[in-house]
Amino acid sequence: MNWPHIITALITPYDQDGRVDSGKAAEIAQYLLGQGSGGFVIAGSTGEAYALSLAEREALFRRIRSALPSDVPLWIGTGSNDTRQAVELTKAADDWGADGMLVVAPYYNKPPAQGLVQYFVDVAKCTTKPVMVYDVPGRTGVAIAPEVVAAARAQAENIAAVKEAAGTISAMIAMHRALGSGVKLYSGDDALLLPSLAVGATGVVSVASHVAADHMQALIEAYYAGRQQEAIILAELFWPLAQNLFCQSNPIPLKWLMNRLGWNVGGVRAPLMMLSDDTFAALWASYQVIAGQSMQRRA
Repeated sequence: MNWPHIITALITPYDQDGRVDSGKAAEIAQYLLGQGSGGFVIAGSTGEAYALSLAEREALFRRIRSALPSDVPLWIGTGSNDTRQAVELTKAADDWGADGMLVVAPYYNKPPAQGLVQYFVDVAKCTTKPVMVYDVPGRTGVAIAPEVVAAARAQAENIAAVKEAAGTISAMIAMHRALGSGVKLYSGDDALLLPSLAVGATGVVSVASHVAADHMQALIEAYYAGRQQEAIILAELFWPLAQNLFCQSNPIPLKWLMNRLGWNVGGVRAPLMMLSDDTFAALWASYQVIAGQSMQRRA
């Protein structure tokens, strides 16, 4: 398995009739691969998984997979708040040929720790592909303790990674301290990319990489080359964009920005809704800063 520094959590584009536009999704993935993204997740939070049918997920996967080199990992979000459904989604994704499964904590029903362990074990044992545990308590209402991941991994060794989106470096440190380097750690918060690398993360499962992958790649390269001051400057420039992409529920701001940039990715499915342009003035301003930096690097 290839473990890139930047894995883009892809949006789901829709056509003018609100149907999934898998061709547009493949076009975006191909473009981002040339910008710095090294892998992709479909049907995650950014991809509006809550609103996608099984057939739509399959169409997205097959079209994007056919557009990418075989060594570029393509993950699918297969988590649910019902273990049975998560198992069914995971089995289907395995049959399609997904490279890995992103499995979010069960949302809304707030299971106890023992229930979380069993959920991840049941999902992981129905596939031979690597599983990435997705901790995002702000969306699910339940936090995944490092001990839960460790206990589940003891029963299912293909639990191979964690996407930590609790929003704090302390959560990243606790997860890395409990699991060690045997489990890949990814930040689920773009704004924490640089400090996450410093505490042991491999990289980021990213929203911002749709519009700033080359800037993020430059930041990562500077960090690993030991150019710490350069990495800090790039991180500080990037921080406002990473924050503003969450000024409303993801992926509303991102889709607004991509439409503004000419990608024509459509709107979002209800109960989400697109908002007026003036809502995103700060987002547009912060994007222009990053775009200007990218132009300077290419000059």
